Amino acid sequence: MSPQQTKPEHERSTGARPAGITTEQAAAANVQQMFDTIAPTYDRANHLLSAGIDHWWWNRTARLFRPVLQRPETVALDLCCGTGDMTMALLKHRPTNPEAAPILAVDFSHQMLSLGKKKFAPHNIVPIEADALNLPIADASVDLVTSAFGFRNLANYEEGLAEFHRILRPGGQIGILEANQPEGLTGAVYNLYFKTILPKLGGLISGKPAAYSYLPASVERFPRPPRMLQLIKNAGFTDATWTSYTFGTAGLFHATKP
Repeated sequence: MSPQQTKPEHERSTGARPAGITTEQAAAANVQQMFDTIAPTYDRANHLLSAGIDHWWWNRTARLFRPVLQRPETVALDLCCGTGDMTMALLKHRPTNPEAAPILAVDFSHQMLSLGKKKFAPHNIVPIEADALNLPIADASVDLVTSAFGFRNLANYEEGLAEFHRILRPGGQIGILEANQPEGLTGAVYNLYFKTILPKLGGLISGKPAAYSYLPASVERFPRPPRMLQLIKNAGFTDATWTSYTFGTAGLFHATKP
């Protein structure tokens, strides 16, 4: 067995891999189908399972980017936007000037984006159904890219970061809000809830237990902050940081394109 194979999965994972899936193409298709399936109950399940803390996470992240969001010419893109809660948090800090650039809300799940469109309809938000690894966005045309609890579902993390880098203008920023696997006593309590209770509750709410078994598995597989920060730096970003939210159960990766 090679040294690479002996590393924990979160240190060698390159992207999401639902159970039984081995290729990037199959992983992407599986995740897309899963989110299309759970879309009708997604918001309700998220808010109940997080006890409403998810709203605080989105709003805290959006506030960090207030200075750039307040500029009318800023082009902000919310990737893996789902039903649009992070997008709506960003909108609170955008100018009401009708000439201000719209927020771009991108997701590859048709059903999730359809629900998001209902929230976006009265606002200066443009929904785009697209693959995060192949965005229909011009090079160096975006000032801010955010992604809330969606990045870890990409089939290839390095390609996702490369795509962020491609579409950002020099000086542009990324904000990746993601779940995390804490350690110590917090980790033990977290695991009890996240791996035992949450899948059962999520399955009951959605009627799709497999999707909520995938959730804790995807977090366990996702790179821990030191590894993720290295991937971000390797992609060409500078000033990469991770800010812990709620005892390390989630956190924000923030970096800048030189």
